Amino acid sequence: MSWWVIGLQVKGLSRGRVARPRYTARLWPIRALRIDLSPGRLLAVSAALPALALSGWLLAGLLLVFLGWFGTWQMILLGVPAAGLFVWAGWPKDEVAATWLQTGSVFLVAVASGVFNTVYASQQYIVRRDPATYEQYAIWLQRHGGLPIPESIDAFGGGDAALRFASMGFYAHDGAIVPQFMPGAPILYASGFTPALLGALAVLTIGGVTARLTQARFAWIGALAFAVAMPILYTSRTTFSEIPSLVLLFGGIALVLAGRRMFVAGLVFGLALLIRIDGLRDILPVLVFGVVAQRKLLAGVLVGGGIGFGAGFVLSRPYFDYLSGSLLPLLAICAVVLVIAPFVKRVPRWLPNVAAAGVVLGVLAFAVRPLVETVRRVPTNPDDELTAKLIESVQRANGLPIDRARLYYEDSLYWVIWYVGLPALLLAVFGAFTLMRKMEKPWLLPTAIILWTTVTTLYRPAITADHPFAARRLVPVIVPGLILLAVWGARKLPVWAIAGLLVIPPVITSIGTAFTPIERGEKAAVQEMCDAIPKGSTVLIVERVTGDRLTQVVRGQCGFPTARVAYPDGKDLPLEADVRRIIAKTHSPVLLAAEAGQLTAYGTPRQVMALRTRQDERSLVKAPDGTWSLSVDVWLAVP
Repeated sequence: MSWWVIGLQVKGLSRGRVARPRYTARLWPIRALRIDLSPGRLLAVSAALPALALSGWLLAGLLLVFLGWFGTWQMILLGVPAAGLFVWAGWPKDEVAATWLQTGSVFLVAVASGVFNTVYASQQYIVRRDPATYEQYAIWLQRHGGLPIPESIDAFGGGDAALRFASMGFYAHDGAIVPQFMPGAPILYASGFTPALLGALAVLTIGGVTARLTQARFAWIGALAFAVAMPILYTSRTTFSEIPSLVLLFGGIALVLAGRRMFVAGLVFGLALLIRIDGLRDILPVLVFGVVAQRKLLAGVLVGGGIGFGAGFVLSRPYFDYLSGSLLPLLAICAVVLVIAPFVKRVPRWLPNVAAAGVVLGVLAFAVRPLVETVRRVPTNPDDELTAKLIESVQRANGLPIDRARLYYEDSLYWVIWYVGLPALLLAVFGAFTLMRKMEKPWLLPTAIILWTTVTTLYRPAITADHPFAARRLVPVIVPGLILLAVWGARKLPVWAIAGLLVIPPVITSIGTAFTPIERGEKAAVQEMCDAIPKGSTVLIVERVTGDRLTQVVRGQCGFPTARVAYPDGKDLPLEADVRRIIAKTHSPVLLAAEAGQLTAYGTPRQVMALRTRQDERSLVKAPDGTWSLSVDVWLAVP
């Protein structure tokens, strides 16, 4: 028989289980190359496979970034084998009891999610908020292969006290430009992953974990309730970091549930820090679990987390300095946990009942929080002042009382209700209460991660509280975690009842924005602006808002040396004397601003961007149900 003949074998399941046909394809006669196609194995593997593949891909990409060799072909040559190695090392050997219909339903939801979010994908290239920062970070890696970003100061005739190279999302540091965020998500986007594809992988992961923790017949419900929630739709359409972080965290849970290769599971958990430094908080229960019960898991977390933390420290040191107020205490907590946890020998008898009571009391506390607390922060630095100005403008647009110091964090539990629905929250509370009392072993680590992250995030979301933007805080753990707990809490109800309770409320909330993509046309508008700048130019931006939004866009996407001219406090325009002094020594200067009148003193202005599109609604006290208009104008003058 030929080496390339594929045979089908039908085997029974292991002794003590109901016999079901198992379909195995193999490349005969190489017995090692055997792929189990049974629905139970496929569903079990689907929970962990995306996280394993992404972990290998991320490590390969990080190595190439450090070497300055990042590129599409380099990622294919190094990333594919690295992803394959991780998949081989962590491939789950167990399975769940499932039919083809149950497994196929999960895959169908994942594919539908990917297609839907591709059709309604957003375009965020102009740096106004985090997605465009990730996009521009990815564009730089694609085109230049590494970091940092040079200032190209020679093009401006040398240094000048009025030159500014930093802009929104990009720091000036040690004579170069450094992107604000962790490198993981930009590596993925720069190498061809799309937000919709990552969103589909997240749906597949949650469906698989639902099957593992409950039953396969509920897996499609968990996947669908997750996929239709507005925060998931929102972050699956543009370049956020929350979705890939979710895939690693819940993929790590799936690997722990599979019960093998704990070091690999720990690596997957730890590499979540390469995507979001907030992942340090999310994996704290994993550290405890590792110290107490699984030393190989702990070793993997420390290695993966060390890689992620080290990469962020090297590639985005100013970002770490900015976060030091919250990052250092979190590191101290992790250190204390590692010291104390080895002395925990057994669970006190009273702990399950206390933990169960704590779940109910915690939810009640968050529910009454708006009645007893109004969270405020008086601005004490430039970043706080920008946040206060934004809150004030949104309050004015929403017709709310003006209180620029308000943060709206006291409403955080109601954000959850907006997006997953009250039935899901109540069922999740019931599920968590029951699990805490029983201390169900498979649920111990997942429940600890879900409850710990939910409490700490809802207490201090640490984000500007306009929605849907603030909804991203619920994505990595809270939305999927509560859906998992809700499915388990409702498992004795009819399937149709569970589906109705968990799917209909989020659909009602999501319908207002689900079919309205935002910021369409930005890619074409930026390209038109780039084409209008004469070749060989050096770009000076002489207006505040344009400088915030477009400095890195012109530098990275258009490919011109770019800087801003400093402006006095409280002003949007620089001093004319500063502009003229810099023009005099700059090679082939071109000026950009938001209005023609801002350039007439230096040359004849012409418009190079007139973008008219839609942007996120900015809602503070209710779920978003629409979008706002957005206009971006750019004028150019050649002195």
